[in-house]
Amino acid sequence: MLQVAFIREHTETVLKGLAKRNFKNAEEVVDKTLKADENRRAIQTELDAILAESNKLSKDIGLLFKSGERQKAEILKQKTVLLKEKSKDLTEKLQQQATELQELLYLIPNIPNDLVPSGSTEDDNEIVFQEGEIPKLHGEALPHWELAKKYDIIDFELGNKITGAGFPVYKGKGAKLQRALINYFLDKNTKAGYDEVQVPHLVNEASGFGTGQLPDKEGQMYHVTGDNLYLIPTAEVPVTNLYRDVLLKESDFPICKTGYTPCFRREAGSYGAHVRGLNRLHQFDKVEIVRIEHPENSKKALDEMVNHVKEILQELELPYRILRLCGGDLGFTSTLTYDFEVFSTAQDRWLEISSVSNFETFQANRLKLRFKNSQGKSELAHTLNGSSLALPRVLAGILENYQTPEGIKIPKILVPYCGFDIIN
Repeated sequence: MLQVAFIREHTETVLKGLAKRNFKNAEEVVDKTLKADENRRAIQTELDAILAESNKLSKDIGLLFKSGERQKAEILKQKTVLLKEKSKDLTEKLQQQATELQELLYLIPNIPNDLVPSGSTEDDNEIVFQEGEIPKLHGEALPHWELAKKYDIIDFELGNKITGAGFPVYKGKGAKLQRALINYFLDKNTKAGYDEVQVPHLVNEASGFGTGQLPDKEGQMYHVTGDNLYLIPTAEVPVTNLYRDVLLKESDFPICKTGYTPCFRREAGSYGAHVRGLNRLHQFDKVEIVRIEHPENSKKALDEMVNHVKEILQELELPYRILRLCGGDLGFTSTLTYDFEVFSTAQDRWLEISSVSNFETFQANRLKLRFKNSQGKSELAHTLNGSSLALPRVLAGILENYQTPEGIKIPKILVPYCGFDIIN
């Protein structure tokens, strides 16, 4: 959430940033926000004046009683009753106005970084890096969903029977490969200095609002209505919320966390050939990295996170590329995002496997995540997160790119985790 003071003092910058995002009705929303803030401050000023007058009268009444001027004191007491009624009315109006302002602020996305290219769709994203040789497959090469059936390692029909489409069952070596990837990712992250945590897979509304999934992605989240809890769409939500309403010290930075969780997404409206197999699921596994940084270090931290994910893909020996997302494709809470895509040789297309993002103060403002700076003043921290990695499409890339007539080879880095070097 943007700070209202920033919107008020840098209105043109905000409007320019929202234009880069192709945000509809930007001027109208910003104007309503500024008017709501102006009304809130006017009510607050009036309330402060009444409270000050009431406090002064209370002191005067005390002095009058002490001096024996009871009649004058009683007259002033009647005046304080009227002031209390007025202050109560203004307090209610102030709360209503503050709520209206908060709801308007929730509608405004983060302002894109200057590095974010202009554009409206994923076709306008900027390729900033590409590495790895795309393998030439044998003549009978198959897409991963057919390989999964051939070697009986993932059963999509059985998952559909148990739950529905988008909930696969991993079997045998497929399940072991899945677990191997999770363990490898966690080991890689912890060796890089990320502290491992295990977090709940359900979160409350406050957590959803804290990281920006609510109200922006409410329709994409599974809602447990009886308890008003949400199944997490990513470990980013519970891991970052560990620091909601926390006041840090500068010496606490950097805070680096990693965690594995299943993730749940309704993916409403997703259909077509591009969602076949593991391409898009309602439940999937993901290992996440989260950083909480001093504002002066978040740019460097983002670069370090990008390089960390690059190392993982280099060790998996998968062809991949990195995209800098354009304004129209940028997530609601992010100021700068780099997407990683692995090449699916059998499908002849790129598959997104990771997003690494800097949110700067946007999430921290919602979370009330602050630190005491060197001057002793309270300041918002910066938050960042990235997938390292989302498993389904990494697994799809491995199955397709490593297939041979003899079977599916296992990347060398994963063999010690799997206990086997081929699926056949």
